[in-house]
Amino acid sequence: MPIVNILVTREGTSPGAERTTREQKAAVYKGIADLLFTVMGKPHEDTTVVFHEHEIDDFGQGGLPLSDYREQRARDRQVDIADSTGRRNGGEEIVVPAVCSLK
Repeated sequence: MPIVNILVTREGTSPGAERTTREQKAAVYKGIADLLFTVMGKPHEDTTVVFHEHEIDDFGQGGLPLSDYREQRARDRQVDIADSTGRRNGGEEIVVPAVCSLK
């Protein structure tokens, strides 16, 4: 009998939503039961799914509470990602050195 545990943060799935809805959970339960039947031949009625919702800071990543980790990653991405003009968010030009040549 497969038992599948799903752990998610209690953030909802759209702006303003505080948690996963009953309908969304039902879709997850069905999707997992369908997957286990398709891949492993496990009957739907034998599959148990446990859905755990936790506050975001019940999780940690990279040695930080998850909310702090996400904020740090977002700041890092703003520095690392250039827009289509070849400039960082702050406006400075990005110079990319050539590391190989195509001959």
